[in-house]
Amino acid sequence: MDFQESIKQCFQKYADFNGRAKRPEYWWFALFCFIGSLALGVIGDSLSLAFSLATLLPSLAAGTRRLHDLNKSGWLQLLWLIPILGWIPLIYFLAQAGSAETNQYGETPEN
Repeated sequence: MDFQESIKQCFQKYADFNGRAKRPEYWWFALFCFIGSLALGVIGDSLSLAFSLATLLPSLAAGTRRLHDLNKSGWLQLLWLIPILGWIPLIYFLAQAGSAETNQYGETPEN
């Protein structure tokens, strides 16, 4: 999955917290959100805030689907609220390869 496919997929599944997402889908979308927020922050803080709010729900949905690929609950994203100590294990989880078998969250994603 490339950058454009990932962005398209995440916006198509805007608020879909079911299913699974492979690593490229999540990380390309995270990069898009980071760069978009950074670029709009140069223009104006209010634009950056609006962009971040607009991409919050799809970011949470993509993160949940990514954790589902690891057979973990999407609620683990609450670790983002714990500075440093919560971020480290969450980044570790999100960077792991997903399981190749069908798990309780669905079948293995195609891309």
